[in-house]
Amino acid sequence: MAKVVTMLNKMNDNMRGAGLMMVSMAAFTFNDVCMKALAGEVPLFQVVFVRGVLTTLFMFIAGRTLGVIRFTLPRRDLGLIALRTMAEIGATGFFLTALFHMPIANMTAILQALPLTVALAAALFLGEPLGRKRVLAILVGLVGVMLIVRPGTEGFNTYSIYALVAVGFVTIRDLSSRRLSTQVPSFTVALIGAISVTTTFGLASTTGEWVAISLRSGGLIVMASLFIIGGYLASVMVMRVGEIGFTAPFRYTGLIWALVLGFLVFGDWPDGLTLLGAGIVVATGLFTLYRERRARLRVKP
Repeated sequence: MAKVVTMLNKMNDNMRGAGLMMVSMAAFTFNDVCMKALAGEVPLFQVVFVRGVLTTLFMFIAGRTLGVIRFTLPRRDLGLIALRTMAEIGATGFFLTALFHMPIANMTAILQALPLTVALAAALFLGEPLGRKRVLAILVGLVGVMLIVRPGTEGFNTYSIYALVAVGFVTIRDLSSRRLSTQVPSFTVALIGAISVTTTFGLASTTGEWVAISLRSGGLIVMASLFIIGGYLASVMVMRVGEIGFTAPFRYTGLIWALVLGFLVFGDWPDGLTLLGAGIVVATGLFTLYRERRARLRVKP
């Protein structure tokens, strides 16, 4: 009986984790929609700075309320946090620049390659095991990315490269996060990233001209701030509920949101090759996550 209760509790935790992952992906996608809607109205550096001020304030209040902010960190983690923060800044700049000039579904589809790039980078730089099946899945997944980007065609431009660079920065960020010790609160790391991004883009915004923010633009910025803090909170909570191997695949629901919102808000719908590429990337990403879960189960005592 006790074993059955334990299994039911584990199942409930997994379902809650899956729900939180879907909420996180939806919140981040709605944030992207709000930001993309500001393209051409407010300069990039200005909008990231203003959103960052609001986001940092919301995160600080939430963190203090939940008691999850602690800045006394182990010395060995400081370098990793610095690397992660620089990657966060780079990812934000390249991602939003690409997002302002690309269909949101295409941009989101490219980002779905992250489980593949993280697995490959972890094997190359951290010495984590990578079997032949996962290597093959990564290679097939990268073919899917090329179908989305399609270098050498009319649809390929500088912003496609920006999207790929953003994936590289997010990969570095995620690897740095993976190496952090358990003594470092996730919320503190996220808050440091938010403060750093806000400060960097605030300084960068002084090099260009600021514009008056209209009521519509202001509303979009506030909504983007609320959505991104919701995404941050849900992504932190999902790490504490359920098994990562069970909840991680639900991150791909973000692509569904991007397809639907991209069509409804901007009238964009990917062509057949882009959808095929996205399908390949998602399928190989799911396989990679499945193999990683199997590997973790094998090493458990």
